[in-house]
Amino acid sequence: MALFPIHSNFERDFVIQLVPVDTDDTMDQVAEKCAHHSLNRRVKPQPGKILRVRRHCDGEIFPRDMTVASAGLRPTETLDIIFSDN
Repeated sequence: MALFPIHSNFERDFVIQLVPVDTDDTMDQVAEKCAHHSLNRRVKPQPGKILRVRRHCDGEIFPRDMTVASAGLRPTETLDIIFSDN
């Protein structure tokens, strides 16, 4: 367990946020932490959609149960948080 900074590029938000996550967090938890800074502030919720985490530089969508530590992320790497049907 260690604090790990990432940049959140949340879909439909014009602000990129620096968000602290934990190396043991799953991608679902990362998406929730990022959503806290964007949803109902500058982004409307989309009922029926789930949030997924995608690597900004290559578009890789991470499995929802993958941890930050196992994803091979670099500190302050930019992650896209996107709305998805699955």
